[in-house]
Parts: sequence; C-alpha cells; structure tokens
Amino acid sequence: MKAAVLEQFKKPMVVHDNWPDPECGPEDAIIKVEANGICRSDWHVCEGDWEWIGLQPELPHVIGHEYCGVVEEVGSMVKNFKKGDRVICPFNFGCGTCEFCLAGHQNTCTNFEGAGFVRPGGYGQYAAVSRADLNLVMLPESIPFVEAASMGCRFMTSFHGVVDQAQVGAGDWVAIHGCGGIGLAATQIANSLGANVIAVDINDESLAVAKQMGALYTVNAAKDNAPEAVVELSGGGAHVSIDALGIATTCLNSILSLRSRGRHLQIGLTTQEEKGFVSLPVDVMVARELQLVGTIGMQPQRYPSMLNMVESGKLTPGKMVTNVIPIDDAAGVISSMGSYGTVGTTVVKW
Repeated sequence: MKAAVLEQFKKPMVVHDNWPDPECGPEDAIIKVEANGICRSDWHVCEGDWEWIGLQPELPHVIGHEYCGVVEEVGSMVKNFKKGDRVICPFNFGCGTCEFCLAGHQNTCTNFEGAGFVRPGGYGQYAAVSRADLNLVMLPESIPFVEAASMGCRFMTSFHGVVDQAQVGAGDWVAIHGCGGIGLAATQIANSLGANVIAVDINDESLAVAKQMGALYTVNAAKDNAPEAVVELSGGGAHVSIDALGIATTCLNSILSLRSRGRHLQIGLTTQEEKGFVSLPVDVMVARELQLVGTIGMQPQRYPSMLNMVESGKLTPGKMVTNVIPIDDAAGVISSMGSYGTVGTTVVKW
C-alpha cells in the first residue's frame, strides 16, 4: 500500500508506494482509509515528544490518528461490522478487559493502543483496528468522509472534555486559550450548548475563525493581559477555562481566568520545553476552590451523541476544514505546525 512513514524523529515523513499492508486478526477490522485529519499531535510525534507518557512510537511507523473510511475486511470473531460499512475510528483503542474498559472508559485504558501512536494509523491507505466490535464506530451516510476526519482527535476529545468532563452548561462563561484545531472545536461545542465563549490566541486570523465558530468575544494575548481581559468580559471570571494548547503560559492563563469554584479543563499536551510539568498557582486554586480536569479521546459509545448533533446541524466540524490535500503534501503541513503556521483543519483525502 501507499503510506507516509515516519523513519526518523525531527525529519519529514517519507512516502512509500509499497509499504506492507496491515494484517487482520480474528477480532480486528481492516479499514480502507478515505480521509485523515492532520493534528498538531502528529507534529509532536514527529518531533519525538511524549516519551514521558509512553506515546513515542518505535520507528519506522505510520502515524495518523484521525481517520475514517470503509471496512475492507473483518476477522472471524467480529460481529458488528462487515465489508463495505462506513466507519470512523476513535484513536483510543481499548483492550476491553481492564477496570477502565469494563467501566466504560476505554479512552483511559490501562493497555492503551493508540492508533497512530502505538499501532499504525491513517497515513497509510489501509489501517487495522484492534477489537473492532469495541473500538469502531459506524459513520452515518449523511456525513462526508472529509468532515468525519475533522471530527478525529481534536473534535471528539473536545466534545468529551466540554460535555462530560467540564460539564459546560447554558449561560456559562467559557474561556478557550489557543485557537488551533482543539480550541476551535471546543468553541463550536461550547457555543452549541448555549455557553458564552471568549476565545484567546496571539493570531488575529485564528481569532477571526473562532468568531465564525461562535465565540462571543476574542482576546489577543500578545496585546492584552489575557486573564484580566477574560475576567472583565465575563463579569468576574469564566465558569470553565480551557487550555487547548498545552504550554506553560496558556495553562497558567487559563487557571487565572477562572472565577471562584470554576473548572480548568486541560486538553493540550505539553512540549519538550515542559515535558509534562508546569508550575501552577496552587494557593489561588485553593482559595478559589478551583477544579482541574483532563480529557483524552472519547469512548466509542459516546459517539452517537456527537454524531446526532452533527447530523442535525448543531455542530458543523466541516466548517473548520480549510485545506484538503493528498498524502504527498502531509509532511510539509505537519512541519509548519512547529511555528503555529496553520489555521483551521487540514485533511488528507485518499
């Protein structure tokens, strides 16, 4: 098969025309990939980041964790899917036997086998989904593949975070720090729930897109003190504040943007500079009784709620797609993410 392969960290992926096809185990499904979203997490993986949380793959490796497509083959034990089914693939494959999978939290599986991280992903023409009955989701006919790919990591992680973890409600003030793919998804989702969104970024172009996604106000953190601006605009601070980027500055600004008893949602993972550790204003958190929650991926059984909102038009992830490219151009787009040089979502169409 054709595949873009990561052969060395800090080097562009190399496109191969005859990369080995994935094998199908008895509980697995082989997916003919139709589209794959390009995520900033791909840049982190290419840089060799995240060894501190076990997400550094062995090379060579086919990355890509935001893919969807058509079932090409199923194993002998697969009951819920067949060849020809349209599917979307959550990247957080669960084992089905650990305490978290058994409790319905496959996204925090003890034996995590993330697509594109641990297992080969969507930058290949074909990809294997382990334990397909547990880890695969049917994709409605009404949702195009390019739009479905834009719902990968950034959108479903944001949905789980905003809806389930931070429990954003109508009338809440929500500050979102970082208007990349995650931040724009969180903006759209929070707005659909009736929240008042304040989008924060240092790029005016990204802030303009956040406005299109439903932000009520925008703050350019390169020009203004972001926490002070959020507190003023919201009349006392955000009920929920989100670090959608994962650097020390956005994490701190998010926490300082909260009103008393507010909730900080950490979506962005850190870079080599932080290596997973940032300094927190602990005394402020204690005095204001602030909560800190995280979010990673989303359980397959939660997908119908999100997909129903997409089908009804309440969520429009396709509006975030700014570029559709062939696999040969993916490496260049990923490289530009190191300087935050992308706006919106780019999708590889096979």
